[in-house]
Amino acid sequence: MKHVLKVALGASLFALAACGGKGDDSAAANVEANADAAADNLDAMADNTSNQTVADALENTADATREAGEQKADAIDDADINAEANHQ
Repeated sequence: MKHVLKVALGASLFALAACGGKGDDSAAANVEANADAAADNLDAMADNTSNQTVADALENTADATREAGEQKADAIDDADINAEANHQ
């Protein structure tokens, strides 16, 4: 499950990087939104399982996914990227 999540998150980040944007704020917001969406899916899966151990693991993974998204968004903001200038 973790491998699938990493692949999906990586693909979304790759697609985001390929399309550019209008600066680091937009890119950071997109990264964080993608992580939140993935975490929401994990939370929904946790809610739909009857196995408490699996539910706990999914919720922990969702929390870690959100945290990773926040950290990546912060790193993008801290880098102060001018995506439009770099895209030319």
